[in-house]
Amino acid sequence: MKDIEIKKLLSLEENRQQNTIDLIASENYVSKDVREALGSVFVNKYAEGYPGARYYAGNTVIDALEKLVIQRARKLFKLSSKKWDVNVQPYSGSPANLAVFHALIPHGEKIMAMSLDMGGHLTHGHKVSVTGKLWEQVPYGVDKLSEEIDYGELLHIALIARPKCIVAGGSAYARIVDFKRMRTIADEVGALLLVDMSHFAGLVAGGVYHSPFPYADIVTTTTHKTLRGPRSAMIFSKKEYTPAIGKIVFPGMQGGPHMNQIAAVGVALHEAGTPQFKNYAARVVENAQILARELERLGWRIVSNGTDSHLFLLDVMSRGISGKTASDALERAGIILNKNMIPFDTRKPGDPSGIRIGTPAVTTRGMGKKEMKLIAEYISTILLKKNIAEVKGVVQKLAKKFPIAR
Repeated sequence: MKDIEIKKLLSLEENRQQNTIDLIASENYVSKDVREALGSVFVNKYAEGYPGARYYAGNTVIDALEKLVIQRARKLFKLSSKKWDVNVQPYSGSPANLAVFHALIPHGEKIMAMSLDMGGHLTHGHKVSVTGKLWEQVPYGVDKLSEEIDYGELLHIALIARPKCIVAGGSAYARIVDFKRMRTIADEVGALLLVDMSHFAGLVAGGVYHSPFPYADIVTTTTHKTLRGPRSAMIFSKKEYTPAIGKIVFPGMQGGPHMNQIAAVGVALHEAGTPQFKNYAARVVENAQILARELERLGWRIVSNGTDSHLFLLDVMSRGISGKTASDALERAGIILNKNMIPFDTRKPGDPSGIRIGTPAVTTRGMGKKEMKLIAEYISTILLKKNIAEVKGVVQKLAKKFPIAR
């Protein structure tokens, strides 16, 4: 690369990633093949429209690519082409969710979704998101004791509010969502059921998390996180909703699709269909459960007493430490994660009571049970302000033992 400044920043970022332990639940490391597709000649092509109906010439290969990626998406999640369509053009998860709401829910109507401070997501109608400005969010949460979704209370809220759409899925809920119950509740009030599986898509593909497809009307997902692809998104929709969603994605919200992204998604979908990926998904969950148990053994409170997935929340305020203080201290020692609100948090999002911990990235690097126990000890030592300088050194040594494949 001739651009010295950018080249330097690339080198610095690669060094940072190689020498730190990434526990951010929404991050992962893509394969060399995914990166090759992402930086391929597909980046040069404009392809406004859909296969067979483009606005520019020269899209014969592009059409074949998009059709192949759609086919792979259906195959990975075991979907019938007679029942399900897939739109692989959304640039990311936020516009994917916005497109679905724009297409199917009149402005001003109610969207029922998990509250952000209970584990939900901004794009499910939170007030600071455009989705919260165009639609009214009816929030649901978790039981105060179990910190798991109370489906009886959810039904009660839905019967009163009568939302047009119920959203399942979020960004910081550690337990498996009961999609069958959500379907029953949606039917009871005449609502669409949208499942945002962005966080657990790879776990569904790997067979370690229940599939939402037997119950949902629409499923959205990002393609990074547990699916281990590029930053992109897909919308799965039952046939009757496809035309409206397609028109909103293009030309309603987006111009030409990023075909290099779509090519990289295709590679990731192919990788996710292998036996090796199924093993990976199982290890992601196993690692999260081991790490949570070890931290609990060391005296830390785990929200909902554990996890069924790739992430969990640690209540650091239960030991007098704020989420921001914890996140900053861990970063200084080379452990990267994010501050996060916990259910019924009395603190503000900028400095909440918890931190979110995820295992997709460390599992990709090959870490397992032994390393999860070590990481739990490192986290506890850092948060209790014991031997931080020494811990930083061993964190770096551990990271170097498991280099990121390039």
